[in-house]
Amino acid sequence: MHLQTEKTGAREWDEAHLKELFSEGFPEFITADRLVKQYIGRVREFFADLDLMLVDEAGVPVASGWGVPIRWDGRPESLPSGYTEALVRAVEGHERGVAPDTLVICGAIVTPSLKGRGLAGETLKALRTVAEEAGRERVVAPVRPTVKARYPLTPIETYMRWTREDGSALDPWIRTHQRLGARLVSAAPASQVMTGTVAEWERWTGLAFPETGGYVIPEGLALLHVDREADEGVYREPNVWMRHR
Repeated sequence: MHLQTEKTGAREWDEAHLKELFSEGFPEFITADRLVKQYIGRVREFFADLDLMLVDEAGVPVASGWGVPIRWDGRPESLPSGYTEALVRAVEGHERGVAPDTLVICGAIVTPSLKGRGLAGETLKALRTVAEEAGRERVVAPVRPTVKARYPLTPIETYMRWTREDGSALDPWIRTHQRLGARLVSAAPASQVMTGTVAEWERWTGLAFPETGGYVIPEGLALLHVDREADEGVYREPNVWMRHR
């Protein structure tokens, strides 16, 4: 498959193609990150050049990826706490006139029928190319492990170390980054924080939460913590920081 890279905002896209591309998105509760809601509009406005589409020979979008630029000194301890803080740092740095030197890859998605053909990796490479062309010194990513939901009780610090017999990561999305030369840097145990009422969480998950406590939820990488008295559920999503060459 011959691919070309285009900026998402460069032209109008066929709605049917977009629906197919994003038909297997993230769980509904991902939208409950209140801080992301405050910043995502400015992210789209400020960093449209980092929102990419991969299109096939017919001009049909088959994959999408995006990122934000931040300033980072290269020390693991000074990385953002995760995905959400990366957005905050990028937006606020842009508004203050801080010159970024690092690309944070925030996400990549592939048309479901084309998964397994290496398109996710091609999307990561396209973002790295944009970073290189812009003179960014570093590329990092708060990786959302795709198989972590099968092990919600396992701390991310433990999970990120699990490997297969060949020494590569057990998690396929971490493994994809590794194949492109990325290495593990650190855990991001609260990369995002999703908050909602008990009723909202019951609607998002299809479960009942009759008592205060921790619950395993569909597609959750960690436990949802419900406080019935406060009428609140809080879910802290863990990611893994990886650094590309």
